[in-house]
Amino acid sequence: MDVSNERNILENGTCNPQIDMDLFLHYSIIPSVLIILALSFLERRINRTRFDDKIQLLDRRFGFVIPLDLIGTFKNRWTFGFAFGAIANKVMSLFSEEYLPPGVPPWAKALGLLVGAIEVGLSYYPIFACLTTNNKIIGSLTGFLYTLTWFIVTMIAIASCPHGEIVGQYEKVIFYWPALLCLIFLMGRFVHIFIKSIRILLGADIRDEETCFLPIHQAEHVRRLFRKPVEVKKTWFEKKIYTWDPCFKFPGRMIGTTILSLFCLYIFVTIEYSAFGIIVELLRGWEAQMEEMAPDISWDAYNNTLASFKEFKGNLVGVWFFTTFLSCAVTVSYIFHILVCYRKHMKRLWIGEKGFLPIKYHNPSPSESVAAIARYTGWQLAYILWGYLILHTVQSMFGMAFVYAFVVPIKHGQALIFLKGLGITVLTILIVILLMILQVVLAGQFFLQKKISPEDKQKPLALNNRKAFHNFNYFFFFYNVILGLSACLFRLFCSLILGTWLIARIDRTILQRGYESADMGYKTWIGMIFVDHYHTNPVLVCFCNILLTTTAERRLRALTTYCNGSSRPHTSVKARTRWLLFYTLLKNPRLIIQRKRKEMCDTDMDNTVIQSRLIQASVMEVEIRSTQEKPIDLNNVEIRERHSILE
Repeated sequence: MDVSNERNILENGTCNPQIDMDLFLHYSIIPSVLIILALSFLERRINRTRFDDKIQLLDRRFGFVIPLDLIGTFKNRWTFGFAFGAIANKVMSLFSEEYLPPGVPPWAKALGLLVGAIEVGLSYYPIFACLTTNNKIIGSLTGFLYTLTWFIVTMIAIASCPHGEIVGQYEKVIFYWPALLCLIFLMGRFVHIFIKSIRILLGADIRDEETCFLPIHQAEHVRRLFRKPVEVKKTWFEKKIYTWDPCFKFPGRMIGTTILSLFCLYIFVTIEYSAFGIIVELLRGWEAQMEEMAPDISWDAYNNTLASFKEFKGNLVGVWFFTTFLSCAVTVSYIFHILVCYRKHMKRLWIGEKGFLPIKYHNPSPSESVAAIARYTGWQLAYILWGYLILHTVQSMFGMAFVYAFVVPIKHGQALIFLKGLGITVLTILIVILLMILQVVLAGQFFLQKKISPEDKQKPLALNNRKAFHNFNYFFFFYNVILGLSACLFRLFCSLILGTWLIARIDRTILQRGYESADMGYKTWIGMIFVDHYHTNPVLVCFCNILLTTTAERRLRALTTYCNGSSRPHTSVKARTRWLLFYTLLKNPRLIIQRKRKEMCDTDMDNTVIQSRLIQASVMEVEIRSTQEKPIDLNNVEIRERHSILE
């Protein structure tokens, strides 16, 4: 097909793709459900149910299939990240409500969108499920075929009709190439899993312990806590931007959210660029109509209006393109800066520091925290996209104001008038600032008492020269009324700038202290990091791993002893416990008072026992202190019997 035919097809809108992607998504639910049932059949449940007793063929089959672990996934993080990238186009379609079922009444629109979201999630469920299933051979083979099907269908749809109504020529190529790259990566990943599983089955490779309770990087973090900190010289990049920590890994949820945000931002910026192109074409049409009417109208005002309109169009195009790159750079930096803030917040929570959080969020609701995990990825993506749009719009408005306030006067030869007005404005601001500084200097020099000690950095907050201070306060009251108006406007301006600049940052609130509960995005962030803190804290996970390992070793030792028929003398558990109790009380005498007392009917006898224990504890504590202060004579060491303590 030559270029003229392609242009005609694009202009006439007669391009009919061979495959309808929306219709294919509807029909893909059928094989998706079959794959899920097959993987569920291969997945065995831990506990048996009454259905297993009735139907012997089940044998604990049809277990739960997990698409991905959003909390504790530290392996295959980039694989899941590219799996998220493969669904970026469908996620953007959800924003435009393309999958809203037809015939849904307005009051049930939210439910209809939920049904559409479930349909999209179900169609891509096998890709995630085949990556997490324990049956690697069947999972990799099924996942490869399912991913290959989506890749072929997408390629046919692009090749048959590459153009569209939003961008124009090669629209689908521009929109779908990130998803195609992700699908290619996933197919390669499934091939790698299949080959490795075959090698393990043949004994040519060793199976990786993917279900290890304690990840290696968390174990290294705990080991580092017991070592003496070593100062390492950092580069400028490590000091100012980011320092790589080998003992910290971002969970798969954060990696997937980052990749999905980047791909969706690319699609969103492309759509915005196309929409702005339509606006520019509309402005050009108006300009052409005004130029056609110009010969018939000889008014100077009309010609000036036409010239101003052309200048406005040129300025708008220049400012829009400049702010597009600036807004994209800021938003991309936010996407990666959120990862930095996540690591910083997690490390603070690990050491018990919660000062960076509002007081009301030091102990968030468990139910809201669990729900925040499900909301985080979607909300973070929405905040990034809407934050970019708002930031871009505000930057364009300020850019146009800057152009017409500074650039246009200079361009039209009004530089002297511009510099004169600029000088007056700057001088007025400087005088206001100097008067504010003057109030501070006068307060420090004349109205504060002298330093208590020469080593003090500041004077104490104690008034001096009170009569002069009252006069100073009286006369500056009238001026500060006028100054307060400027300060109020400056506060409003700063709030507008910071609010629009940080709207995409879900990791920090843009509301004032005391109103953080109205920021639902910030509440989601806090709930998410608390769930990760409680479930992936390295010290807690290491402690649980020690308990599990100790219990398993104890059971294995007991089983080995039973199988070998060892005649080792049996140690009484009660005697061992009493000996440990004796040693603990010997080293910590004050614990004798806190011991659980036996139930006694006589209150006087109970008080007598308490007094006796208090005396014993005091005597033992004095003996321990005297022993620590005196040199120890190894020839006169006695082991005293204290069996009365244990009674």
